Amino acid sequence: MSITDSLLAYTFAVTLLTLTPGLDTALILRTATAEGGKRAFQAAMGINTGCFIWGALVAFGLGALIAVSELAYDLLKWCGAAYLCWLGLNMLLRPRQSLATGTAGATGSNGFLRGVLGNVLNPKIGVFYVSFLPQFIPAGHSPVLWTFLLVALHVLIGTLWSSTLILATHRLSAVLRRPGVVAWMDRSTGVLFMLFAAKLALSKR
Repeated sequence: MSITDSLLAYTFAVTLLTLTPGLDTALILRTATAEGGKRAFQAAMGINTGCFIWGALVAFGLGALIAVSELAYDLLKWCGAAYLCWLGLNMLLRPRQSLATGTAGATGSNGFLRGVLGNVLNPKIGVFYVSFLPQFIPAGHSPVLWTFLLVALHVLIGTLWSSTLILATHRLSAVLRRPGVVAWMDRSTGVLFMLFAAKLALSKR
């Protein structure tokens, strides 16, 4: 896969994943609705910071694994493919029927810190990065540099989506709470995960 193909495929995939309602979307909507746009933007910046923290951990760990041995690479590959397949099957067969945003956090709390902790304390983000990012790193290129590049692209798309949510909180919140919309997006993302799981399983070092 060429560099252009890698970036285009990754951009498409991560955009769909970003648009799929999840914990980050719920936090942004909850904060924007209850505490205003300023705190919601702080939470979004905290989420982005958490992504970079996980990206750094994955980048250096991933680079070391790939450089050390083919066995380590294959183990990572098969674990990643299995995880993506499991995640995809769950989303495909058991899609959520609604987006539960819950209740707002305590007024006056630090939105940025809430976003950072919500992201960093979620190990699924790290597992997802380890599983998902390697298949978009072109052969012969630095895993560390490319991991940071891909995470930065994810953060950019996430920031655009968070800003859109904040600016149109009420309308988008109503749409995302519709059972059909959330279920459709979960199923679509589940199919995408399974396709990438197959691609990862068939890839070579």
